Amino acid sequence: MRTDEDIKRDVEYELKWDPDIDPSDIGVAVKDGAVTLSGFARSFRQRTKAAEDATRVRGVRGVANDVEVRLPLINKRPDPEIVREIIAELKAEVPYAAEDIKAVVRDGHVTLKGEVEWDYQRRRAADTALRVSGVTGVTNEIEIKPKVKPEDLKHKIDDAFKRNAEVDAQHITVEAEGNKVVLRGTVRSWAEREEAERIAWLAPGVMRVDNRITIEY
Repeated sequence: MRTDEDIKRDVEYELKWDPDIDPSDIGVAVKDGAVTLSGFARSFRQRTKAAEDATRVRGVRGVANDVEVRLPLINKRPDPEIVREIIAELKAEVPYAAEDIKAVVRDGHVTLKGEVEWDYQRRRAADTALRVSGVTGVTNEIEIKPKVKPEDLKHKIDDAFKRNAEVDAQHITVEAEGNKVVLRGTVRSWAEREEAERIAWLAPGVMRVDNRITIEY
């Protein structure tokens, strides 16, 4: 069993190994396998990458990311300029939903509001905003409003499983409860289980996926 000291050392090494991160202002603390990251990052992307790096370390049971984003003065931009770029990027990334999404920016922090039909549109809008220079954080308040009935939702996911070569549709059952989807059955690998969940999230109107699929090696 790995000690907290071992995990702390390896997380620090992992942060230094990542060329996309400047770890000089990031602190690492570990207690019972739970990692807490603190300090400052120069972009939201670096903050996110630090947490991703920590989760890769063997023995880590969870990560609390308390790193703050502090942009260098040269990278700070006026809020109106940030908003204009976010609007333009949303039109390119989610063209069918961009008109239904509003971005509010205050001191570089973006709040996204509105309604979309697909979860991937909600997530892609947030990812798009995070890539804009000058953004220090994103609060995603976009809601998912389904336009399909639960029974139609089930059929759409079943059909998607049948089309997918990586998923054995015969061993997975789909239940639709409003905008919640429950997956049951057995698969051959963790990758197949994750692929089944990914497919379910792509269905229109899905707000939650309860993945109860088990793995039989």
